[in-house]
Amino acid sequence: LLTSWTGLFLWCLHGMLGSAMDCKNGGAGNVHCSISVDKLLDRAIHHSELIYIISEESTALFEETFIPKSMHAPQNNWGHCNSKTPPMPTSKSDVQQISDKWLLQSVLILIRFWMDPLKELQSSLDRYDNAPSALLNKTKWISTKLMNLKEGVLVLIKKMLDEGTLDPGNSVSLTSFMVPSDETEYVLRDYSLLTCFKKDAHKIETFLKLLKCRQTDNLSCSLF
Repeated sequence: LLTSWTGLFLWCLHGMLGSAMDCKNGGAGNVHCSISVDKLLDRAIHHSELIYIISEESTALFEETFIPKSMHAPQNNWGHCNSKTPPMPTSKSDVQQISDKWLLQSVLILIRFWMDPLKELQSSLDRYDNAPSALLNKTKWISTKLMNLKEGVLVLIKKMLDEGTLDPGNSVSLTSFMVPSDETEYVLRDYSLLTCFKKDAHKIETFLKLLKCRQTDNLSCSLF
């Protein structure tokens, strides 16, 4: 019989965990699966890197298709994004003061924050007359990978913090960005969502890489 955690590992086998999992037959029909924190962090970081890359590609494709060049969001300037998500540390002292628990919980909060908006974004894009199939496929891919990443982060919380399947916070609606009154405003809202998600995808990647660094050399880890 599989334990509940083994069941979770197997559920994620073709998702976030992939080939990083070690399963052994313990006899009498029992299967024991384990994965090291290092391997799980490596897989989580790899997932987050891919999610950020595809978010960049999605934003660029949306801009190319729907947004005049004069209206493109400046690089690294997302002042209109929701301020309720965990902030990026702004100094070396901030980095040194935050805990592994804060990093893991912040990653989980960011993931949960975006799960519903990304699903609503897909529904919105499906209503476009000329949305490229590549854009539709990329946003659907991001949603799937974000769910895989969430499951992996929950396992990390269990293994590193011994706090069970902590799942804080709630997602938000697309209406948190704008309530469109016409087609142009729908396009601008979806563009705003993509650029803001790209920012938070970068946060997720950065927080996980900082967490990984701390497992080997806490004093030298920095975002700056």
